Amino acid sequence: MSVKNQSEGQTSVVNTVINIVIVEDFKLTRVGLRCALNENPDLNVVAESEDAIEGLKLIERYRPDVVLMDLGLPGMNGIEAMIKVKEFAPEIKIIALTSHDREEEVVAALSSGASAYCLKDIDPQKLADVVRDVSLGVCWIDPVVAQLALNAFPKVDNIGFLPNKSHGEGRVPLTEREFEVLKHLVTGKSNTEIAKELIVSVHTAKAHVCSILQKMCVNDRVQAAVKAVKEGMV
Repeated sequence: MSVKNQSEGQTSVVNTVINIVIVEDFKLTRVGLRCALNENPDLNVVAESEDAIEGLKLIERYRPDVVLMDLGLPGMNGIEAMIKVKEFAPEIKIIALTSHDREEEVVAALSSGASAYCLKDIDPQKLADVVRDVSLGVCWIDPVVAQLALNAFPKVDNIGFLPNKSHGEGRVPLTEREFEVLKHLVTGKSNTEIAKELIVSVHTAKAHVCSILQKMCVNDRVQAAVKAVKEGMV
């Protein structure tokens, strides 16, 4: 991540480092995550813990930009820990990590305050990109995790949600293009990826996402994805 600094008519680029805390009970996984992330000059793992109690102390001490939190921790689980982090430091971004496909765990994590939801077999470079995006306020859901969330909810009649003129405006009056964007959003695509899929500019994709959030009365992309899944919009 970099920021531009202007002084006396000159523009310079100041490189900044994203500080990370890892909370993961398996040592081998922790080491792998640390090594993979620290290979990137703009990412820095400042601390790591094998349990949530110690992890919370480290997070409060270091106030990192991003936390990688395992969901299946012993004792206090990752979902409880994420809620506590958000209570004392809501500005910290959290990436939830999971290695299994229990639908109830994924669904519970969707409302815990995490900004991203990743399976542990995620490609290391993709994880680095997710960390960067999350640090900038972007939300990301692993497509596999998104599908698990979809499977957890029964399909309902979504007539009225769809932008079908024959059924009127509907409860959430999304345009056809916004509905396309919402489907990509639920699968975890970034604005850049959505723009590429729909062959539009990133600015246009971002504008559609902002309109969707406003119409759905939610604060961020994760809440929009959760609401879309729960209410059968996708």
